[in-house]
Amino acid sequence: MAKKSKGYFGLSHLVSIILAIIPVTSFILGIITRLTRGKILGALLNLIIFPLFWIVDIVTIITKNDLTFLA
Repeated sequence: MAKKSKGYFGLSHLVSIILAIIPVTSFILGIITRLTRGKILGALLNLIIFPLFWIVDIVTIITKNDLTFLA
């Protein structure tokens, strides 16, 4: 059974935190991650209300090392 990737594309926890803090990379990688997981609504909402998703993504990457909100 394949291991489920955590963070951004299975990167380490520290690298995922750094990428989540930078707004541009968090925006792009958040949309790509949500689309690859099949969550089109989450990707669309990320486009519309990015500042909210940016903060939620930072918190979930730090605490769980995974995007969990609509991803």
